[in-house]
Formats: sequence, structure tokens, C-alpha cells
Amino acid sequence: MRRIVLYVAVSLDGCIARADGSLDWLDAAALPGEDYGYGEFLASVDALLVGGVTFRQLLGFGEYPYAGKRVYVFTRQGPVEVPEGADAEFVDIDPAVMARRLKEEPGDDIWLVGGSAVIRPVMDAGLVDEIILSVIPVVLGDGIPLFAAGTLEKRFELLDERSYPGGIVQLRYRPS
Repeated sequence: MRRIVLYVAVSLDGCIARADGSLDWLDAAALPGEDYGYGEFLASVDALLVGGVTFRQLLGFGEYPYAGKRVYVFTRQGPVEVPEGADAEFVDIDPAVMARRLKEEPGDDIWLVGGSAVIRPVMDAGLVDEIILSVIPVVLGDGIPLFAAGTLEKRFELLDERSYPGGIVQLRYRPS
């Protein structure tokens, strides 16, 4: 059975973005030539579950980063124009329903990406098999939290931790 992995960066105060959605703070500890395990992780997945806001934001970053991956975009706003070669499907169903369906299909791991509109239902359904959390050493003071208020309580056990030059700490958890 495929695994669903929540792979995300957070600030020290638990935010995934500034209040306005900006991600400029992610560069706070970036080092040239260091990808913090991202390349290896990306190679381990063949599908992504992405929120519509996150998907639209990543289209503004330049070159499309998920070529060769099947991307399911959860949105009620309808599809947007995607770059040539992007395998994106726009869906308007419960992310937990799609996650459960994909877990039963053959394939590699599935990357859970985006904000709480996608993360919360998948987490609440108990479908997240692993969390890889990269903690960026910056306090935003205000922003979009990783887990929205009302997310069901879950317990996790630490599998691994790794620190990088520049202060980023990466933590790996699985449900306990």
C-alpha cells in the first residue's frame, strides 16, 4: 500500500506562510547547493495532493517543479492554465476520499502539500503515514498555521532528526 507523506517547512512558531500567503521567509537559512533532502524525497513520490491556493502560488515560481508527477489539485475555483508537460487534475471532492483511493492504487509514495484545507481532512481521517517537518529558524509572529484550529488530536513518534548548517532542523514522525 502507498504511503501519504506530509512534507513541509514551518517557522519556529509553526507557520507555513505569512498571513498574506508569502513564503519569502523560507530563504532565511538557505545555503547554496544544499537541498535538505528534497531531491531524494521528490524522487520517492509519484503523486501529489495539493491545495488550489498552493498550486496557483507555485505556478508563479518559474519552472514547473513537478514534471513527471501526477498532481491532484483540490479547488472549487476550477482549473487554471498549467505549463506544458504538467500532469494536473483539478478535483472538487473531499481530499480524504481521494487520499484513500490513491493509497489503494499501485505506485510510489504520495506527497501531501498545501494548507489546512487539504491537510486537515487527510490528517483527521488518519491517512498520513509520515510527517517530514523542516523547521526554519525564523519567528514570523503571525501567519498561516500548519494545523488549523479544530484538527483532531493525533500522537506521533519521532523517527529521525537531522540538523543542517544554517540552523534548519528536519524532523521525521510517524503516527504512534
